[in-house]
Amino acid sequence: MSDDRRPYTRRLTHAEAELWTVVTASVRPFRARPAPVEEPAAPAHQPAEPLRVKSPAPVPHLDRPPPPKPPTPLVEIDHRTRVKIKRGRLDVSAKLDLHGLRQDEAQRALNAFLRRAQADGAKVAIVVTGKGLSREEGGILRRVVPMWLQAPNLRDVVVGFGEAARHHGGEGALYVQIRRADRRRG
Repeated sequence: MSDDRRPYTRRLTHAEAELWTVVTASVRPFRARPAPVEEPAAPAHQPAEPLRVKSPAPVPHLDRPPPPKPPTPLVEIDHRTRVKIKRGRLDVSAKLDLHGLRQDEAQRALNAFLRRAQADGAKVAIVVTGKGLSREEGGILRRVVPMWLQAPNLRDVVVGFGEAARHHGGEGALYVQIRRADRRRG
């Protein structure tokens, strides 16, 4: 086969050419550049409008301090640590039961408990929240205690947390891994 052959082309019939003209008449370029708009010249007897100078926009990084870095997320207690706790090879040094407390009381008790446990050198603590009355929603403390544990005021105390094993309370309790007092975040 030789490469000097031209591809087959045919001419459009009159009807096809008319149809093509109608179709292409409504087509616009995908990225059409706007035509330059010519402004009419101002009449000679009216004074030109004074130029308006825009004030420079404030530079955000020079006007205010940089936003604080987002805190590193707490880690779920790893499987190995959970197994050590379950088998009794890692002692649960402290336990707090929040049953019967109101939210504000429970939050104060949790903060004080965790700081005291850290000062005593505890590595892992159990916080009992209870399962709540409704199985679907769970109790209010069960929902809010994880948020409290992630709060900035406890970042220097809490390393991570996770659901406790069944014999420690299961869904109604949390293991809280406590940061060593000499390794506080600054």
